[in-house]
Amino acid sequence: MPRIVFLPQGQVVEAPPGESVLDAALRNGIELEHACEKSCACTTCHVIVREGFASLAPADELEEDMLDRAWGVEPTSRLSCQARVTDTDLVVEIPRYTLNQVSEGSH
Repeated sequence: MPRIVFLPQGQVVEAPPGESVLDAALRNGIELEHACEKSCACTTCHVIVREGFASLAPADELEEDMLDRAWGVEPTSRLSCQARVTDTDLVVEIPRYTLNQVSEGSH
């Protein structure tokens, strides 16, 4: 089963092909903000795919439009609610601003 490494924590999780990166994170206790309940209507679940980006299906137009609004976007940025695991391992970085939102929300 493919694995996802979440940075900066370095937590490694297994994820079945077809599962979203966000669902894999949440299922394994990694709190990742997702204000729009996974409907591709915000940018709070933005992540940067450091390894395995080419294995993901391309972002659709709606996701691309949302990423245009995200802070700190890089060429390998994706919304984790839309990026679905294939048969390739991934290394995914949760940007610092997202970590700050998570830590503030968990008090």
